Amino acid sequence: MDRLRQHIEQITPLTDAEFEYVKTYFSLKKVRKNQYLIHEGDETKYEYLVLSGIYKVFFVDNAGKESIVQFAQQNWWMSDYNAFFNEKNATMFIECMEAGEVLYATLAAREKLSAELHKMEHFFRVKLTNGYVALQQRIRLLLSSTPQQRYEEFSRLYPELIERIPKKFIAEYLGVSRETLSRLYSAGK
Repeated sequence: MDRLRQHIEQITPLTDAEFEYVKTYFSLKKVRKNQYLIHEGDETKYEYLVLSGIYKVFFVDNAGKESIVQFAQQNWWMSDYNAFFNEKNATMFIECMEAGEVLYATLAAREKLSAELHKMEHFFRVKLTNGYVALQQRIRLLLSSTPQQRYEEFSRLYPELIERIPKKFIAEYLGVSRETLSRLYSAGK
């Protein structure tokens, strides 16, 4: 739970008593490689904070094509947010790509923490805002840049993921073929 405190205190300080209270709302889960945290159609009860490992958040369209929305690594939050916040069944999947651990909490826990502790409301607002900004940047990049530019931006933002994630998934995330990614990867070395 020390990592949770460090994560929160990057945004807002907590007293020992406040943190003791906050941590009662989170549970720890060890996740195996290839294990799913969410399947399409599931009731989405939890939001997850990644402590370790790498996860992919994706959906599958009617033709069976997988599209990766997000890779999540240490200190990233993930869920099927439409389902989580609107208490609907999931339209996304979350799969563990590299074994790790997550902390998880319910929407009710998040709401109660936010109502009772202004610092946590501020924390969740900042995290949600940062996630929204990152999502807008990703959409802009997908709609208005070349594959080369998308690869360069991904490499700049997430250099450690280039070596940890199979190339086929990076290609899927960038919206390019595996062959195109191989050419971009070779040119970037």
